[in-house]
Amino acid sequence: MTNPILVTGANGHLGRLLIRTVANDPAAAPVRAVVRSERAATSLEDLPSPERREVRIIDYRDREGLADAAQGCAGAIHLVGILKQTRGNRYETAHEQPAEALCAACAAAGVARIVHTSIHGADPASRNGCLASRGRTDQILLSSPVPAVILRVPMVLGPGDAAAEALRQQATSGRARLVRGGAALQQPIAAADVVAALLAATRPGVAGDTVLELAGPESLTHRALVERTAHVLGREVTFASIPMVAARAFAWLAETLSADPPLTLDMLEVLEQDDAVDPRPVQQALGIELTPLDAALQDAFDEELPT
Repeated sequence: MTNPILVTGANGHLGRLLIRTVANDPAAAPVRAVVRSERAATSLEDLPSPERREVRIIDYRDREGLADAAQGCAGAIHLVGILKQTRGNRYETAHEQPAEALCAACAAAGVARIVHTSIHGADPASRNGCLASRGRTDQILLSSPVPAVILRVPMVLGPGDAAAEALRQQATSGRARLVRGGAALQQPIAAADVVAALLAATRPGVAGDTVLELAGPESLTHRALVERTAHVLGREVTFASIPMVAARAFAWLAETLSADPPLTLDMLEVLEQDDAVDPRPVQQALGIELTPLDAALQDAFDEELPT
């Protein structure tokens, strides 16, 4: 029997899609899914082929628990991370501490490699709290004795994904209010393509201790992306611009007044950074194809498309 792949954060959208993908491919390694709670474990019960997965409830910072789960695994896929820090969920406890625990666990269990989803712009020297934390996390993984492949990803489009839901709301609002008029460059990628990249990166032929910049086939402004989404959904939309200073003021006020704000300054800056990546090197390194943008949008909104 093929050794399983350990998947942390398996109850997220990418984790669920990965489990579905493995279930539909008899040649793929089974999954040992790690989640943090009984509720998260229950959320996986509706997925196909339960015999192709094992679910364990472990705190992502529990080195001994992770080491036990990692025993016999061929590789690990680490899907743990947050965009928005709150008073109860800090970047360090969501990023660096789980990465340190996973590296120690995989080293103890003899796991061959770790594949991790990071984000574009991750840099320990960044003034942005999220990007700095992500950069430190990447460094922890790359300095581990276990070879690591870091996949830095942009906006991910898939059914139920937060980014797809935000696009749907803007495209169907009639009049979308966009920060800076939607000037930020974005390069969204289909969720299925990210899963294909994750699985490909677990293979021995892909070089370890590598950072790969994953992106979709088109870089376009956020306004153009909302227009494309509206077209796919058969809707019309007009636009109004929110000045960056007003957006920053709202984010600062939300952080000050709320323990779980809808928007933070770090989150705003990450969302407004430009993505303009040549996707060909990662395609060649992993041997994957990219889904055209319109097809990715259609897949994300399949249940809402006009008939």
